[in-house]
Amino acid sequence: MSLLEGEREAIIKHVDEILKNYRNDRENLIPILQEAQERLGYLPGLAMEMISKEINVPAVDVFSLATFYNQFRLNPPGKHQIKVCMGTACYMVGGQIALESFERRLNIKEGETTPDRNFSLERVACVGCCSIAPVVVVDEVIEGKVTPTRVDGLMLSLETEIAREQKEAEATEKRQEKGV
Repeated sequence: MSLLEGEREAIIKHVDEILKNYRNDRENLIPILQEAQERLGYLPGLAMEMISKEINVPAVDVFSLATFYNQFRLNPPGKHQIKVCMGTACYMVGGQIALESFERRLNIKEGETTPDRNFSLERVACVGCCSIAPVVVVDEVIEGKVTPTRVDGLMLSLETEIAREQKEAEATEKRQEKGV
């Protein structure tokens, strides 16, 4: 995924600040990666390359570690995060169908973020709401009994919200340009 404007500079700044707090030692790799993800929201390739050089660990080892542990995300989180439950109850009554519906609608696979960074999609093990399966969590709001039609409704609602926010931002920008 390509970096947004100003993101490269922010990554360099944050990683430099993080690395100042640690000895250049391989044993610090996981805590450094955890702090980088906490600050950046994910682990961009540039951050992992910088960390690799600074603590003298081959880049392949840093990438390998980041992909081994599921606590690390390699894609930036979307503005709207969609988590599809794949616990046994949800899976048995259509969780996979809901996931595939989101994948088709967003044109991404689970674990990915849309190019505009408006949406990210992930599968989770269990939300703990088995009685309303299949369950999807959208921006920390639990949605139950999710069918493909419900996916369309949820997406329409989110897309409408994004369009409204964009219009408001454009109106604010115009007012600022006019000095109002």
